[in-house]
Amino acid sequence: EEELKQAVTATYVPLRDVVINEYYQGEMRSDNTHYEEIPTNRGTAYLEKEAITDFQDVSLNVYTNNVFYNCFLGISRANIVLDHMDDAPRLSEDARKSMIGQVKFLRAFYYFKLVRYYGGVPLHLKEVTSTNEAFLPRSSADEVYNQILEDAKEAVSLLAPPAKFPQTGEVTKGSATMLLAEIYLWQKKYAEAEALLKTLPEMGYELLPDYASVFSTGNKNSRESIFEVQYQEGLQGGQQSNFIYHFIPRSNNTTIITGVNTNNSTLGGYNVPTEDLLSAYESGDKRKAASIAVAEGTYNASYIFTYSANLEIDNYTPVEGKTYVPYTKKYLNPHANPTNTDDNWPIYRYAEALLFMAEVLNEQNKPAEALTYLNPIRQRAGLSEITETNQALLREIIIKERRIELAFESKRWLDLVRTGKAKDVMTAYG
Repeated sequence: EEELKQAVTATYVPLRDVVINEYYQGEMRSDNTHYEEIPTNRGTAYLEKEAITDFQDVSLNVYTNNVFYNCFLGISRANIVLDHMDDAPRLSEDARKSMIGQVKFLRAFYYFKLVRYYGGVPLHLKEVTSTNEAFLPRSSADEVYNQILEDAKEAVSLLAPPAKFPQTGEVTKGSATMLLAEIYLWQKKYAEAEALLKTLPEMGYELLPDYASVFSTGNKNSRESIFEVQYQEGLQGGQQSNFIYHFIPRSNNTTIITGVNTNNSTLGGYNVPTEDLLSAYESGDKRKAASIAVAEGTYNASYIFTYSANLEIDNYTPVEGKTYVPYTKKYLNPHANPTNTDDNWPIYRYAEALLFMAEVLNEQNKPAEALTYLNPIRQRAGLSEITETNQALLREIIIKERRIELAFESKRWLDLVRTGKAKDVMTAYG
């Protein structure tokens, strides 16, 4: 049983490499974020990241391929676990159900990621034990979706709700419910998604009172968390996160922002909030200051930023001769060592479940009921309630609310694709 548990844990590990590469496709490709260009350094690592943002990536782009590769690494490990379950005949039934449910969720999650970014992909459902088995032709997108649905449904049936809060970080019935609901949402099966989403409150999930606290490392795996990728700060190696060092400006000294001195000039300058996103926030929205801050400083000839101050996004006076760069603040928490943070990456939050509910109800022409799920999100943000009940207008309001609530969580590009808005929005943005 312990050996199988280790194999199940190994199936989670590629999630870390998926999310640290996905923001290039999930956020920077959208109208939410961009990058700091370094005109003096046109190395491949910079060009390939910029190419994704600028719709110029090709099949050899490492950062596009990293999401593909690591999803298949997770799928491979899931298949190994499933194919070896019978090698542990003394495994308890509860442990068997939990392990199968977890890896079925993970296999569905990885394939759901793949099919939305890459279309039909090879459908591996067994452990690869020979060269011939490693090279399968692409399946159709419909075939991939059919398998995703089968795995997600089984995960829902096998897994238990969270036993306590904070949670352990393992997949639960709530995680699988959210995944299956999102799959139905992509397929426009709104009634099916609604039925699933309405089971989540009884599992103990709820909004935290304060938006900023959701992303505090003191609230990891909280009641608002339905699933998040686990990281652990420390010198044990390989388990720490470092998102904030990607998202702040490139500098020889990061102390003013992070409290820790390091040189992130080869790592930072990505997921930079756009003016388009900044202007989308309503006046008084608490989520803006919780998600974005401004670095004040100057650039040198090598395009390295020297900080002079760290400023609140809504409360600073520009000084002549200084440069002001907004940066993604959502993952900024105290830590002791450079590029070694304790932040988890959110995959599903209860706030998104409420936004899903608002969307599926509105799409079934139940806008008044949809508002009962939308407005708690706005109330927490310090904003007035929405009263609009015109279905078309409310649809736009809900999508905008997703943009703000879930900013920098790698949701925006896929939302634009799912809602058919990618071409129009990105053409206008461009």
